[in-house]
Amino acid sequence: MNREKIKVEGEFIKLQDILKFSGLCMTGGHAKIVVQNGEIKVNGEVCTMRGKKLRTGDVVEYDGKEIEVILV
Repeated sequence: MNREKIKVEGEFIKLQDILKFSGLCMTGGHAKIVVQNGEIKVNGEVCTMRGKKLRTGDVVEYDGKEIEVILV
């Protein structure tokens, strides 16, 4: 699986925000639906919490793509 690294400023980023920021989801509404439907994995486990705080090294999987969070 191809892993893309996304750099974000701050202490953390919420799951729904990284989905929008990375382009995995086009809108906040789309992000909400895919998270609630259990279509998102964080660090290999299904996550249904839209507001989950992600930190450096966390990996988000959706639709055959992986995003690694890097906070700066």
